Amino acid sequence: MNHNLFLQFEAHFRATPDKTLIDTPEGRRYSYGEVLATSQRLAGVLQSLDVQPGDRVAVQVGKSPEAIMLYLACLQAGAVYLPLNTGYTGAEIEYFLSDAAPQLYVCPTEWEADAKRFYQEGLVVHVESLGTDGDGSLMERAAFAEPVTDIACLEASDLAAILYTSGTTGRSKGAMLSHANLASNSRALAEAWRFTAGDHLLHALPIFHTHGLFVACNIVLTVGASMTFLPKLDVEQLLDLMPRATVLMGVPTFYTRLLQSPRLNRDAVASMRLFVSGSAPLMAETHEQFRERTGHVILERYGMTETNMNTSNPYDGERRPGTVGFPLPGSEVRITDRESGAELPRGETGLVEVRGDNVFQGYWQMPEKTRSEFRDDGFFITGDLGLIDDDGYLHIVGRDKDLVISGGYNVYPKEIEQLIDELPGVAESAVFGVEHPDLGEGVTAVVVPREGAEPPDEASIQSVLRDRLARYKQPKRIFTIEALPRNVMGKVQKNQLRNDYADIYTVKEADETAV
Repeated sequence: MNHNLFLQFEAHFRATPDKTLIDTPEGRRYSYGEVLATSQRLAGVLQSLDVQPGDRVAVQVGKSPEAIMLYLACLQAGAVYLPLNTGYTGAEIEYFLSDAAPQLYVCPTEWEADAKRFYQEGLVVHVESLGTDGDGSLMERAAFAEPVTDIACLEASDLAAILYTSGTTGRSKGAMLSHANLASNSRALAEAWRFTAGDHLLHALPIFHTHGLFVACNIVLTVGASMTFLPKLDVEQLLDLMPRATVLMGVPTFYTRLLQSPRLNRDAVASMRLFVSGSAPLMAETHEQFRERTGHVILERYGMTETNMNTSNPYDGERRPGTVGFPLPGSEVRITDRESGAELPRGETGLVEVRGDNVFQGYWQMPEKTRSEFRDDGFFITGDLGLIDDDGYLHIVGRDKDLVISGGYNVYPKEIEQLIDELPGVAESAVFGVEHPDLGEGVTAVVVPREGAEPPDEASIQSVLRDRLARYKQPKRIFTIEALPRNVMGKVQKNQLRNDYADIYTVKEADETAV
C-alpha cells in the first residue's frame, strides 16, 4: 500500500481542477488543476537533478504559491522537504546544509550568486532559485520539464519533511516527520475543526513552520478547500478579505493587532466561522476582548515541531481561555513527574508527554538524543510543563527549561505572570530565573507597560505579590522594558532575557527561604 501523503490530496486535484486552490490579494489565481500541472513539472525538475526518494530538498525562499507547488512536487517525488527561515544567516545555513546533506538547495533569486558557494564547498549537489513572483531558475527549468505523473510509492514511516527546531538551548535539531505523521494530523484537525471543501482560509503565516505549512496548507489540501495567500500580517488587508473567507489561523499577535483596528466588529466577521490561535499563549484578556468585539471565541490549540498538533479546544463546547483543550483524535496526553516519570493525577503540574500517529520519527542523525526524549511505552517528552484540570482541559504553564528552581523550590513562571498581567498599566510580563549566589536561581520579572499608561513600579508590584504568592515565588527584581523579545512565531525568548540580566545578582543576598 502506498502511504504517500500526496494521495490524501490527489482526489481534489482530479475532481475539481477548475476550483481555486490559492489566490492572492493582487489578483493572482491558481486552480487545483494548474497547481497539479506545475507541481508535476517541478517533480520533473527534481528528477532531472537526480533527486531520489529520501533525498533532502532544502528550501529557503519567500512565501509564494510556487513554494507550495515545490512542496507538493517533493511529496510526489518522495523527496524530503526541508523548509528554512529566510531570516537565517549564511553561517546558520551552512550548519543546516552540512547536517542534512541535501541534494538540492533552493534560495531566493537575489541570493543565487552567493549561494553557489555552498555547491562549491560541497555542502549541496545543486543550487537553484525561486522568487516570490513565479520567477527564478527553478521555474525556468519547470517551463521545459517533462511532467512526472507517477507518485512515489512509500511506506508510512518514510520521511516527508525535516523541520529544524529553534535551537534556543543548543544546536538546532532536525525533527523527522513521516508521511503518516502529517497525513494523520491533518485528518484529525480537519475533523476537529469541521473543515469542508466550502471553507476559504486566510493564510498570513510563514510557510517554513509547522503552523503555516503542515496545519494550514495540509488541512486545505486534505478537504479540497481554498486559501488566500498574504505575504505577511496586514490587518487592513485581512479585514478587507474577511467577507469572502471563513477561517483565519494566526498567532496571538494577529488578534492583538486586529483589536487595535476600529474596523473590527461583528459585521466585519459576519462570514467567518472560525478563528484559530497557536504557536504562543494567547492572553485571557485578548480572548475576552475579541469575543466582546466580534461574538467569536478564539480556538486555541497546542502543538510543536516534533508532533504537529496534539490538543485543541473544542469546536462545539466551551473554549476556555488559558487552556489548550483536549487531545485530538488519535493522540494521547499525560502529565508526569519530572524526576520519577510517574503519571500525576489531575490538577498537578508536571511534564507534558504525548503519544500518537502524529509524533515524529526522531531527530535527524541524533539517535541518542531521540532515545532520551521517548519513554519505553512510546510517549514523547515534550519539554513543556502543564496540568490537566478536573474537566480534562490541558493547561500549558511553561517550558521545563524555563522552570525556576529558587532555594530548592520549583517556581512556575506562568503563575506569577498571570498575576502581574492583571495589574493596571501592565500589557504583559515574563518571569525567568537568573543565576543567584545564594538561591541557585533568583526569580526575576520584566514588565511591558500598556500603551500610554504608566506601569506600576518595582516596589508596588512586589507589594501586591507579597500577599498573593509564597515568598520563594516572589520576584527579587522587576524591570520595565519596551517589548518582550520574540521569535518569528511570537514565542517569548526567555533565553535572551536570561542572558540580558545574567549579572544582576552579583552580590550575595541573604534569604530566609533558602534551604
